[in-house]
Amino acid sequence: MKVLALPIEMVSYTDNKGSIKPIRFRMQVNDEPMQVIKIDKVIIKDTQKFAGNIMIVYKCQSLFENDAKLFEIKYELATCKWILYKI
Repeated sequence: MKVLALPIEMVSYTDNKGSIKPIRFRMQVNDEPMQVIKIDKVIIKDTQKFAGNIMIVYKCQSLFENDAKLFEIKYELATCKWILYKI
């Protein structure tokens, strides 16, 4: 997996217990057009402390160009920002 640490725009679902489930996200790499990625499966959800910030880490699977790819997204609790961390 390659580390990107790219800020992304996320559409997520929060249930009545406060659990967040990512649905799809939009990203832009360099000068390429925006790309929308639908999250097919959340494999692992974990909490980590990264550089002093508490983050929820999601290891997910999606189809990229008809190929199943694994990637890792992080949600930073203090700033409410989403990051595509690894792909």
